[in-house]
Amino acid sequence: MILTHVTAMSQNRVIGTQNKLPWNIPEDLKFFRDTTKGHIMIMGRKTFDSIGAKPLPQRFHIVITRQDLQSTHPLVKYVKTLDEAIEAAKPLTAQWGEEVFIVGGGEIYKQSMPVTDKIYLTVIYKDFEGDTYYPEVPMDKFELVAQSDRTDPVPFSFLTYKKK
Repeated sequence: MILTHVTAMSQNRVIGTQNKLPWNIPEDLKFFRDTTKGHIMIMGRKTFDSIGAKPLPQRFHIVITRQDLQSTHPLVKYVKTLDEAIEAAKPLTAQWGEEVFIVGGGEIYKQSMPVTDKIYLTVIYKDFEGDTYYPEVPMDKFELVAQSDRTDPVPFSFLTYKKK
């Protein structure tokens, strides 16, 4: 199993504000959709709520929450911890693929950084106000393996990091 972060952040590390993205970059949303489609996504409950508290098409959702929630949807499973989420994903990889995506929020990214194998990070070269941040990538453990720069609608780059 390959654990992969996928997120976009501003140059001041903001990834969200009031449970929403503070920018609108269609190419990044398309990247997220195309990258995660057909795979398992692990996320916190607030992130799940931010997408409408219903599953995105063609993806399996593992939602970490302290609440006692039971899913009525076949593509959503609730768990209590990141470790439980990873264990829940393992038997599903035969159907949903070896790459499992961690899609937020800030605390889930922080907790999972030590066990993450790969990072797809979109960096937007502008500061935004926000209340949720992406943690520092430990450069002693990761190396930049790909970069693709864009200028529209604002300057940003798609970065790919792999664990050394």
